[in-house]
Amino acid sequence: MSQQVYSVTAMDSPFELANDIAYKRWCDARLPHKEPVLADLCVNISDPYRLSAIEKTAILERCEMFNMAVYQLKDTGSQGKSLVHALGEQISLVNLDTNLRSDDDSVSSLEVRVQAGNQYIPYTNKALSWHTDGYYNRLDKQIYGIVMHCVRPAAGGGVNSLLNPEDVYMMLRDKDPAYIEALMHPEAMTIPDNLEKGKVIRKAQTGPVFLIKPDGRLHMRFSARKRNIQWRDTPDTKEAVDMINALMADDKNVIKVALGAGQGIICNNVLHNRSGFVDSDKQTRLLYRARYYDAVG
Repeated sequence: MSQQVYSVTAMDSPFELANDIAYKRWCDARLPHKEPVLADLCVNISDPYRLSAIEKTAILERCEMFNMAVYQLKDTGSQGKSLVHALGEQISLVNLDTNLRSDDDSVSSLEVRVQAGNQYIPYTNKALSWHTDGYYNRLDKQIYGIVMHCVRPAAGGGVNSLLNPEDVYMMLRDKDPAYIEALMHPEAMTIPDNLEKGKVIRKAQTGPVFLIKPDGRLHMRFSARKRNIQWRDTPDTKEAVDMINALMADDKNVIKVALGAGQGIICNNVLHNRSGFVDSDKQTRLLYRARYYDAVG
């Protein structure tokens, strides 16, 4: 898969609203590949501990163009968490985020479990609404890269939907640049304090939805949750959020993938959700999730 990619720098970011020339150049390069199908994202991997040059290039190209890749291991016999660490390190993902339910190695084992204290949906069989990971993190601790590896699928359900934030940005900006201005406001979205037994375990976080990283690339923090999200009270903000929700609800904009054993998603923290699922006595879902302060490559 050889793609022509528009290179971005901090000095010439197409995501700066004032930079119409750079945005036009970026759109011209991006539009021919705007709506990939699942097959466009797929990469076969023989040995996750030693990616071949072809396999690594295939992952990097897909993450450069679409911000995501879906891989399939040739051998699904041994699937320890070490393969997640190894995969990440080979594509420049090294600085792991530790969260409230992650394991000692900062990789989360997502499965149905009994939880003490607050109940977090990723560790249940309930549906997860649309979001980017770590939207509640401090702005200096944003999640840029993710590896999600399926060890065992559920007996039924557990389908992920994926949407590239760059596509969302493009559709919003082309509809009305005021939407982008509203979502780049430093007080666009607030996540209130996370309380457990009356104690603050994470302070409220306020910040923009769209951020431009130092390298000029786009980053998005978003949650479609109806509760515990406080949006800046302006008409443009409301209309922009309503449009994002409409885009996510339209199946023609999203890619759906039901990960099987030995499959995984590598991405630059794209918008995603998960349908509810059902485990059985013989088959229970287990997925490893690693979240990084680095982007792929």
